[in-house]
Amino acid sequence: MKRKLVIVESPAKAKTLKKFLGSGYKIEACVGHVRDLPKSQLGISIEDDYEPKYITIRGKGKLLAKLRKEAKNSDVVYLATDPDREGEAISWHLISALNLDEGKTTRITFNEITKKAVIRAVKEARRIDMNLVDAQQARRELDRIVGYKISPLLWKKVKKGLSAGRVQSVALKMICDREEEVESFIPVEYWSIEAALKVKKSAFTAKFTGDVSGKIELSSKAQCDEILAKLQGAKFKVTEVRKGTRTRKPPAPFITSTLQQEASKHLGYAAQKTMMVAQQLYEGVETGQGTVGLITYMRTDSTRISDEGFDSLKAFILQNFGEDYANETKVEYKTKRAGQDAHEAIRPTDVGLTPDSLKPYLSAECHKLYKLIWERYVASQMKPALFDTVSASIEAGGYVFRASGSLLRFDGFQRVYTRLEDEEKSGVKIPELQEGETLSSEKIDASQHFTQPPPRYSEALLVKTMEDLGIGRPSTYAATISTIVKRRYVAKQDKVFYPTELGEIVNDIMKNNFEDIVDIDFTAKMEEDLDKVEDGEIFWKEVIRRFYPGFKEKIELAEARVGEVEIVDEVTEHICEGCGRNMVIKYGRFGKFLACPGFPECRNTKPFFEEAGVDCPICSAKVLIKKSKNGRKYFGCENNPECAFMSWSKPTGQKCPSCGDVLVEKGRKPTRIVCVSEKCGYSEVKKEADDDE
Repeated sequence: MKRKLVIVESPAKAKTLKKFLGSGYKIEACVGHVRDLPKSQLGISIEDDYEPKYITIRGKGKLLAKLRKEAKNSDVVYLATDPDREGEAISWHLISALNLDEGKTTRITFNEITKKAVIRAVKEARRIDMNLVDAQQARRELDRIVGYKISPLLWKKVKKGLSAGRVQSVALKMICDREEEVESFIPVEYWSIEAALKVKKSAFTAKFTGDVSGKIELSSKAQCDEILAKLQGAKFKVTEVRKGTRTRKPPAPFITSTLQQEASKHLGYAAQKTMMVAQQLYEGVETGQGTVGLITYMRTDSTRISDEGFDSLKAFILQNFGEDYANETKVEYKTKRAGQDAHEAIRPTDVGLTPDSLKPYLSAECHKLYKLIWERYVASQMKPALFDTVSASIEAGGYVFRASGSLLRFDGFQRVYTRLEDEEKSGVKIPELQEGETLSSEKIDASQHFTQPPPRYSEALLVKTMEDLGIGRPSTYAATISTIVKRRYVAKQDKVFYPTELGEIVNDIMKNNFEDIVDIDFTAKMEEDLDKVEDGEIFWKEVIRRFYPGFKEKIELAEARVGEVEIVDEVTEHICEGCGRNMVIKYGRFGKFLACPGFPECRNTKPFFEEAGVDCPICSAKVLIKKSKNGRKYFGCENNPECAFMSWSKPTGQKCPSCGDVLVEKGRKPTRIVCVSEKCGYSEVKKEADDDE
């Protein structure tokens, strides 16, 4: 009997496979990557056509010795790392690191860790796919070149320990640009009029749209008052009633990005946490009947489900919900890139394992995510929801109001998946109306509103936007976001991202010196090139050859600007209480702080609050630039907590001429002076120094 060795990435996956393959197979885990570029140097031979210099990862020696021994004593070696670019590359590195005989070494992949899928994978064993390996090598080299060439410039310019990354720099720029949009945004006033109407005993609301000639935009109270005056005593008459039906189609099963988005919205999970929990569900969980992989592979761009998966799902829907809910044929959803269709969508491996049946065996986190995946998958192949709709036009005093509503006729997929947005789940009911019918008016109100700035990026919105723009790929979103948070370039507050002072400095350096690196279109084009490498259309080194010469020129220009001059610490008037020296401004992981220049003999440090250059509009003391606990910059009075003044925008020190509230500066090019009170709406362009000359 042949001795067979299977090498997987994680011990958890090894445990699950042992149950399926039996005693004839030895299962071992390599615990992730075994070779990589060295940390101490670039690790890429530029002059030798960008040849990578791989070394064994520190700490892996003992494990590799064990795997070599097992491989030597085996007749067949199956490399069963994850079914993606990175997994393919790990298998390729294992061949070199273990000196494997390629004649007895083969590659197996499975999209789900079930007995059927694993046995099939062994039967369909193949050679290493070098296109996948090369796509991963190209990404690794690009990221290494950008990180190792730009980071030293940040060390010279700002502080040691900072890093720049190819994709993370674009994500940081997106957050900084959005913050600038929000800060520059000037609210515009608009109004609405609503009439509370009644027919018989049924009340409903109708919204003002205009007059018989067309739509009217309401922009002021005076305009509304004029309309309200004309409506006094006017009769409200139904002039048109339209009835119809509307269908709402089910959402597609999850891909990596949509899973991260929905888990962020509904469960509050960070992208990295979502992927960690999904990995546990994929690799296998003890369910009382042994260890079972509960979901298919969680890194995928494809919404496809297999015919086998659809057949079992259709049978489940018929049995549990009836014929009205089941589709005869499979619903196909669009996949963005055909080359990514190798994997299925993220789905349960066995739809019969319902969230309720697994609850006793899963942690709370695993159960919540499994429930989300299970519901979305089942709903994706159910019939659409059907709504009866009605809309009515109502005239009064020459003006037109509209009322609309909908009523759920058939719940369809909403029987299972109710995590819906933008629309009512069951609709809004309005009473039965007849054309020519006169309605009684209960109340007519005008309301003031202001336009809102674009939303700051939540984790879900950032992932969605990166996906829409083609920046990064399923396996990179979580790591990218985690990196910019960990580096304290951005802070999360109230579930949205704000750039920190450190993040803004790094972003400015990147924009001023490496415009291509932070250019969204350039980065998206680079991702397309990596996809072409995977598809075998481009040789992987060609991507590096196109990129490096222009990048090298930019590095040389940036180095010349920064120079080799040591950045001297700025001396302040603050005296060290420990030794009497003038303290200096240092830059740490949380931003600027005061430190004694006598370090290490004197280790005294304290917070540094820069003056904003204006007086507090409440008590006339100095306004200081401070940071929230999350690293977000704000302006506060030096007399805090006695004086409660605080603003996210820089105060001018003046009061609003219209309402007496505080004036602040907003935006750049041009900077505007605006009132903090939205109800006031005062705004003017700031006069710069040369404006009066």
